[in-house]
Amino acid sequence: MSGTNYKYAPSLPEEFKCRVPLPGTVQALVNNGILRDQVEFDAGIKIVPGKDLGFVYNVPANCIAKESLQVISFRDSGNTSDISYQNSLVFGKDSESSMLLCTHTLSMDQFNTDEIVNIDIEEGATADIVVMQNEHNSSRHKVTFRVKVARKGNVRINVVTLHGAQLDNFFEVDLKGKEAKCELNGVYLVDGTQKINTEVRMNHLVPDCWSSQLFKGILDDKSVASFTGRILVAKDAQKTEAYQANHNLLVSSAAKAYAQPQLEIYADDVKCSHGATSGRLDENALFYMRSRGIGASEAKLLQQLAFAYDVLEKIDNDKLRQRLYDLVESRLRGEFSHCDNCSMNCC
Repeated sequence: MSGTNYKYAPSLPEEFKCRVPLPGTVQALVNNGILRDQVEFDAGIKIVPGKDLGFVYNVPANCIAKESLQVISFRDSGNTSDISYQNSLVFGKDSESSMLLCTHTLSMDQFNTDEIVNIDIEEGATADIVVMQNEHNSSRHKVTFRVKVARKGNVRINVVTLHGAQLDNFFEVDLKGKEAKCELNGVYLVDGTQKINTEVRMNHLVPDCWSSQLFKGILDDKSVASFTGRILVAKDAQKTEAYQANHNLLVSSAAKAYAQPQLEIYADDVKCSHGATSGRLDENALFYMRSRGIGASEAKLLQQLAFAYDVLEKIDNDKLRQRLYDLVESRLRGEFSHCDNCSMNCC
C-alpha cells in the first residue's frame, strides 16, 4: 500500500488486507455494528456513532465532495451473537457525494446480522453508493435499504455480492418529489449451497419521476437466487418512467433461480416495463470461442464475465470498477474455493 493516500480511521486489523481501498478515499471501520471512531472530512462531511449500534453519515447542504468514504463493516469473534442495528445516511440539499459500503467476516463463527440502512436524498442531492458484500459460508446477513428521494434528488446504488451463505437484500424506495430519480443495479455470484434473496419495492408517489433496476446473477452448483420486484405507480403519478430487469445465468443444472417482477399502476400516462430471464451458457458462443483456440474453461469464464459486466460498467469510478471486476474474475476462476476454511475470501 506504499505510495497511496488512504486515510484509515483507525488502522485496519493486521490480519485483514482489503484489496478495494482507492486513493482519494477516507476509510471508517464498523466492527460488529460499532463505529470505531468518528470521522470528519471534506468540507464538514461526518460519520459518527449511532445512538446504540450503527452510524450516522451526514453530507452538508451544497457540499460537492472531492473525497469518497469507504465504510468497512466486519464481523469477528469479538461478538458472535446475533446483532441488529440501523445506519442513517443523509445527503443534504444540492450536495454531491459518493461512498462504498463493504461487509466482511474475519472469523469462521456463525454470524447472523440484521442491518437497516436509512438513506435520505434531500432536494437536488446526488448520491452514488456502491455496496460490496463478501462474507463466509456460515454468514447470514439481511440488509434493508430504506430510501427516500426528494424533489430533483438522484441516487444510484450498485450492489456487488461476491460471497456469503445467505444474503437478503431488501430495497424500499419512495420517490417523494417531482423529478426524483433512483437507479438500482446488482450482480450476485453464488455457488455451493449459497442463497441470495433480492426484493425491491419501488414506489413512484408523485409525477415526473424515473427509476431503473437491473439485477443479474451467476449461479453454480446447488445455489439458489430469488428476485421479487414491485413497481408501484400511485394515482396521479403521471409521466412516470420505471424499468425493471432480472437476468440469471445458470452454470449448473442443479442451480435454481426464481423471479417475480410486478407492476402496480394507478396512473395512465406512464412508461413502465419489467422482465426476467433464466438461461444457460450460450453453446454457440462457446463453440465460436473454442474454434478460435480458446479453451473450454476460459470460454465459459469469458461469457460469465461479459454477463456480469453489464452491471459493473454502471460504476462510474474507473479504478473502483476495475478492482471489483478483478474480484469478480477471481471469484469466477475459483480462487475463492478455499473459503470453506477461510473467513476473508481473498479480499
